[in-house]
Amino acid sequence: MSDAVQATSANAQREYQVRRAQLPLSCPMPEMALWNSHPRVYLPIESEGGKAECPYCGAKYTLVD
Repeated sequence: MSDAVQATSANAQREYQVRRAQLPLSCPMPEMALWNSHPRVYLPIESEGGKAECPYCGAKYTLVD
């Protein structure tokens, strides 16, 4: 049995909740698999009122704390 950590699929959801501890925010996020995704882009969620949308995939992010 393997103890390897599996990365979540990139952009598997359309909406994500993020915490300040996860900033700076990028899409795809660091824990997502990147092999089948778009280039990483950093999103200015703090200056956008706690909400951001990825220009590549349309994923929506909300700052929850």
